[in-house]
Amino acid sequence: QVQLVESGGGLVQPGGSLRLSCAASGSIFNINGMGWYRQTPGKQRELVAGIRSGGSIYYGAFVKGRFTISRDNAKNTVALQMNSLKPEDTAVYYCTMTMIVGGGPHDYWGQGTQVTVSS
Repeated sequence: QVQLVESGGGLVQPGGSLRLSCAASGSIFNINGMGWYRQTPGKQRELVAGIRSGGSIYYGAFVKGRFTISRDNAKNTVALQMNSLKPEDTAVYYCTMTMIVGGGPHDYWGQGTQVTVSS
């Protein structure tokens, strides 16, 4: 059993910063990719950022240099530093990790953390 627990969400004013963290616990094997998605009511979940086991990083087009993803393989954690936040960044943010289980990839998701950007 694998659990992902996010932390760091909250209310922030436009232009402010937040740092999200996600820690994996349980029967952890061969973590491959780690990433963050977000979702607002009535919309599909969208990619925010991802980081592969080799360290390559990719971001959603809307990020435009404002966010930075990082991972700590020793601690099985992934973080998302978000700067210059905008009201449209308001969403529930989910972390995800892909692990190789039984010879194939399996995606695990956290429960989500609310980020609200408002004055």
